[in-house]
Amino acid sequence: MAFRFSTKLRNLILSGAPSRRTSVILTGTGIAAVDGGAGVDSFTDTGNGFVTAGFSVGDAVLVTGFAGTGAVNNGKIFTLVTVAAGTLEVATGSLAAETAGATVTIVQVVGNSLRDIFKDGILEIYSGTQPTSADAAKTGTLLAKITLGSGAWVAGAPANGLEFGLASAGVIAKETPVWSGTGLVAGTAGWYRLYANATDAGALDSSYEYPRIDGSVGTSGAQLNASSTSISVGATITIDSFQITLAEEGA
Repeated sequence: MAFRFSTKLRNLILSGAPSRRTSVILTGTGIAAVDGGAGVDSFTDTGNGFVTAGFSVGDAVLVTGFAGTGAVNNGKIFTLVTVAAGTLEVATGSLAAETAGATVTIVQVVGNSLRDIFKDGILEIYSGTQPTSADAAKTGTLLAKITLGSGAWVAGAPANGLEFGLASAGVIAKETPVWSGTGLVAGTAGWYRLYANATDAGALDSSYEYPRIDGSVGTSGAQLNASSTSISVGATITIDSFQITLAEEGA
């Protein structure tokens, strides 16, 4: 079996049609711009809201609302180097310093790359044989839900959603944080479905609404390889590596 992309995903990648996911937005009067000198520059937030809002490393963000000397930051797009609750680090020499006080808005710039489409998504592992289409209804038994660090996941919220890193050499892979889950039902893993951060029950998608990726699960030669395909109730399943390669040559 091979990776199978849903019709919605293929349409998004090919035409750039609007996705179902909204941008991450944070507005407040506690946001400042810090010139780090020879070090990285940063945005700081006295409300420590960056992580909760859903920003992540590699995001492109647009800033508005700064006054004074910081007004030159407005309308520019910055790439996030590191993300912490109260700090977003960006490239050295990119920010004009300005203290907090004005109502500043930082917006994640959302494109239709595969990385953007599946930001904060979830991966589910099923028994049985992979469907012939990612638009098809899910089959088999749901054995496990894979999230960030086995945390609880809710569609439409950023908490514990899976994320990809930046692409390199035609390959995009999972970010460093642990992708894991616990066995819900005992069984043998046969295939998985990667869902975006939307309410998608995995039913037949005849209207082509949902971006999905399906793939096989095995111990070797599959799209998702594991040390064992046997899943036990309550046992932790960890995804050590997960990557998608865009072939250099088309058919």
